[in-house]
Amino acid sequence: MSGGHILVEDVPGVGKTILARSLAISSGCTFKRIQFTPDLLPTDVSGVSIYNQKNGEFEFREGPIVSQVVLADEINRATPKTQSAMLEAMEEKQVTMEGITRNLPRPFMVIATQNPIEYEGTFPLPEAQLDRFLLKVNLGYPDEVEEISILNNQSQIHPIDNISAVVTPQMVTDMQDTVRSVYSDNLIKEYIVKIVAQTRNMLELNLGSSPRGSIALHRASQALALLRDRDYVLPDDVKQLAPSILSHRLIPSPSSRMNGLEPEQIIKDLVKTIPIPGEKSQNWLRR
Repeated sequence: MSGGHILVEDVPGVGKTILARSLAISSGCTFKRIQFTPDLLPTDVSGVSIYNQKNGEFEFREGPIVSQVVLADEINRATPKTQSAMLEAMEEKQVTMEGITRNLPRPFMVIATQNPIEYEGTFPLPEAQLDRFLLKVNLGYPDEVEEISILNNQSQIHPIDNISAVVTPQMVTDMQDTVRSVYSDNLIKEYIVKIVAQTRNMLELNLGSSPRGSIALHRASQALALLRDRDYVLPDDVKQLAPSILSHRLIPSPSSRMNGLEPEQIIKDLVKTIPIPGEKSQNWLRR
C-alpha cells in the first residue's frame, strides 16, 4: 500500500521466500524470482540485447526485474556490482539498458530476502541500496504451538498451493493512490522530521537516516492509518513504524556494536525522548 520495497532478514528456513511468494499470489500480480548467487551478472537482472541473425538486429530480452512483484532471494549472496543493478529499478521504477529507458509495470515491488551477514558467502548490501527499502522485518523462529501448526498444515499439501488472488493489480494501485490522500497534519510531519534529524546527531550512530527515511516513515504511517480505518495519521502510527522503517538505514558506531546495541533498540529509545507535538491540543485531527 505504501508503494515501497521490503527487506526480510533472518536465518534460513523460517519462511522468508514463502512469505514473498504468498504476497505475490494473493495480490494477483505478475511474479518473477531472482535467485542471487555470487556468479549472477547485472544483465541477468535487468536484461540483455541479443543479436538476431535472421533480421540482423539486436533484440532486447527483458530480465526478471520486469515484473510487478519481484522476489530477490538471498540478495546478499550476490556481489555488490550485481546488487547495484537493482538501484534504478527500486527508486525510479525503470531500467536503462544501452541508453534506452523502459518503465516497469505498476504496481512494482521488490521483496528481498537475506541471511544474516555473519553467514558464509554473504556480501553486505550497499548503504544506497538499503536506503531504498521501505522497511526491514525479521521473522524469527515460531513458538512450539506455531511450529506444530506448520507440521499439520503441510502434512498433505503445501498451504501455498491453496492461495488464490484476493485483489487485482489495479486494486493495489488504487489503494496506493488512496494512501497518499490520508491526512497528515504539519505537526505529524514535524514529529517525523525531528525523529529522523536526531539520528544524524547521535553518538551511538556513525550514519543517520537520509530524507528518504522521512519520506518512507511518512508514507508508511499514512498506510497504517488507512489499515486502521482512519483517514488521518496519529503519532502512534509513527512511533510503531519508526524502528522498522529507519533501523536498516543507520550505521551504529563501533562502541554501540561492542555493547551489542542494535539499531532497532536505538530507534525505540530515541522515539521515547522526542515529545509528541500538540499532544494536549491534538491538532493533528484538524483539517
